[in-house]
Amino acid sequence: MPDADGIRIEIEDPGRPDVVAALRAADSWYATLYPAESNHLVDVETLRTVDVTFLAARDGDGALLGFGAIAARGGYAEIKRMYVDPAARGLKLGRRLLERLERHAVDGGFAIVRLETGISQPEAIGLYRSAGYRDIAPFGEYRPDPLSLFMEKWLT
Repeated sequence: MPDADGIRIEIEDPGRPDVVAALRAADSWYATLYPAESNHLVDVETLRTVDVTFLAARDGDGALLGFGAIAARGGYAEIKRMYVDPAARGLKLGRRLLERLERHAVDGGFAIVRLETGISQPEAIGLYRSAGYRDIAPFGEYRPDPLSLFMEKWLT
């Protein structure tokens, strides 16, 4: 069901051609911010695995505005690949995607959501902090990286 402004956020296959193109564009943007060893991006095939749910935000005409994924990681869920098209910024779409991802985590039985983001993304950091995320040490397979921030939020 669309929001009042006609935007739909739904589970989708990340292999759709427009999503793949947007993922590539996001990858290119991240590459301008961070060296390869500090880019912790996952590819389309990883986003298609059974433990990952991929959400896409589309306008009333079906144009892709943004996306995000959440992965089951044992005792917590991890947000991956949050991105909003620059043309769609200002619509509070990042917050809406984040809230939907968190709801999906709760529905999946998770009380903790974690994420990694880069220090050169002040808007993303501000979004996460305003939504209740707190800095933590590296988790999972991540190692300390001066260009990364690791965050978590307890949902219940």
